Amino acid sequence: MTPETDKLSRIETAALTDGNIRATVLNYGAVTQGIWYKDVPLILGFDDPSAYLTDTNYLGAIVGRVANRIGGARFDVGSSSFELDANEGCNTLHGGKDGLSQQFWDLERVAPNEAVLSYVSPEGESGFPGEVKFEVRVCLKFPRFIYSIFARPDRPTPISVAQHNYYTLGSSEGIGSHKLKLASNRYLEIDNQGIPTGRVQAVQESQLDFTEPKEIRNVPDGVDHYYCFGNDHNSPVSVAELTAPSGLSLNFYSDQPGAQVYSAAKLTKPFFSLAGLCIEPSGYPNATNVSSFPSIIYTPENPYRQVLTLAISEGQHGS
Repeated sequence: MTPETDKLSRIETAALTDGNIRATVLNYGAVTQGIWYKDVPLILGFDDPSAYLTDTNYLGAIVGRVANRIGGARFDVGSSSFELDANEGCNTLHGGKDGLSQQFWDLERVAPNEAVLSYVSPEGESGFPGEVKFEVRVCLKFPRFIYSIFARPDRPTPISVAQHNYYTLGSSEGIGSHKLKLASNRYLEIDNQGIPTGRVQAVQESQLDFTEPKEIRNVPDGVDHYYCFGNDHNSPVSVAELTAPSGLSLNFYSDQPGAQVYSAAKLTKPFFSLAGLCIEPSGYPNATNVSSFPSIIYTPENPYRQVLTLAISEGQHGS
């Protein structure tokens, strides 16, 4: 058996349903293969699960250990320095080439509307310190879709996980005419490699202002920025709303301090630029190297948790 054949044989799926919403999740990358509302596809996905084995766009995956970018593929914890796998130039993106999105998770369907995925990331994986036990619980409670993410390390280590769906809300023509509203008036300045400089900028009078609903195509250069929501919350609060011309809306509730918003300007075949929109709540990117950013170091006594809730609603056509 070839390594490729072995991987194909290991792919497992779980189909979940509740009310008018259904979803399919995979054990590879803890991928959400599809979410449907009344048979309308809400995210981009491959019909063939094996396509995810070679996908480079992180479609539907859980990404980490540390989502987004770590500049220079290195960081310090205390007096120790760690060199990471550099998989985007000289930087680390979404946990490196052996990140969570590239792993086979244990998948258990625990109810018709719920599945639990678990993975133990060993000491040193992609260069990160410590062993970390991850768990992702996916639950449908119509009209809500809930991701509950937990991680317990055996020593202090950075953790910042993100869910990487490309939301379409049923549009096969892309999301340029979708309207986006964000509960944020600040974003992180980035350099020419997409690495945060440490400076926080106001969205006011910039093309990145989504404090009021605005069509995504109104940002000529596309969006690939981290928006700050403020301090951490004990429970999820409304942070974003995406609305299609059809009137179908998706509200995002998160307990994270911000989210990367990506309009998929660089999305590759078989998809196309602006085919879907990523809203990825997580900790601040490059936080391990910017002391002014909120810490993403977690310990056995202070494990990681995140809850992301998607709520579907229907409004007036063209609203």
